[in-house]
Amino acid sequence: MSRALDILFSCLALIVTSPFIAVCSLIIWAQDGKSPIYRAKRVGKNGEFFIMLKLRSMIWGAEQNQVDSTKSTDNRITPIGKFTRKFKIDEFPQFWNVLRGEMSLVGPRPNVQRETDIYTLAERNLLTVRPGITDIASIVFSDLAQILEPYPDANIAYNQLVRPWKSRLSLVCIENASIKSNIIILYLTAIAVFNRKSALIKINRILAKWNTDEKLQKVALRNTSLTPHPPMGSNDIVEHRKQANHSHGC
Repeated sequence: MSRALDILFSCLALIVTSPFIAVCSLIIWAQDGKSPIYRAKRVGKNGEFFIMLKLRSMIWGAEQNQVDSTKSTDNRITPIGKFTRKFKIDEFPQFWNVLRGEMSLVGPRPNVQRETDIYTLAERNLLTVRPGITDIASIVFSDLAQILEPYPDANIAYNQLVRPWKSRLSLVCIENASIKSNIIILYLTAIAVFNRKSALIKINRILAKWNTDEKLQKVALRNTSLTPHPPMGSNDIVEHRKQANHSHGC
């Protein structure tokens, strides 16, 4: 039934969003004459690779420097890219990935191999389901670029500040997945674009209903500063991305 919801909603979403995709694609192409579609290699269900589609929000060839976590002032982001990122328009082409069965509407965001290679054993459960366009973690950390802004190494800052909680939230969503919860998460994703605080309060109520620990609920409200923390299943704070997953605790 969840797959049926994915197909139905994606078809409708592509019809509704196609004018936005077309207009933004034309503007992106006009700025440098390069393809407006970015084809990102990501790790999907069971560790299989797939190509995730996005409207290109950065300069051509931006991925070559291997900076996977993007700051808000990253000079690779184009003017139209700032707009499409703000309103999540750059993610619209991923409804095609959903139709193809590579992604779901709701699920953990797909990651690059450089990140999945250092997943702990606990985090590898994120790869047991199809990745999604959105989930609770995506809403809670929708300001990722702003979080990373003060730090010299965005990749390490992501692993120390965001990954520990994002993985937990995504796994909680997997454990409590249902058609009802998926519809609620889709609704909250739309609400968060215009009123993020309201969406976070509603998410906190959901997490309390799911009996998650109070610390995770507190972080999800985003009222306090994030501090370095080990990823779930580990006792060590990530210092570099070359840490092998077998060095982490269970």
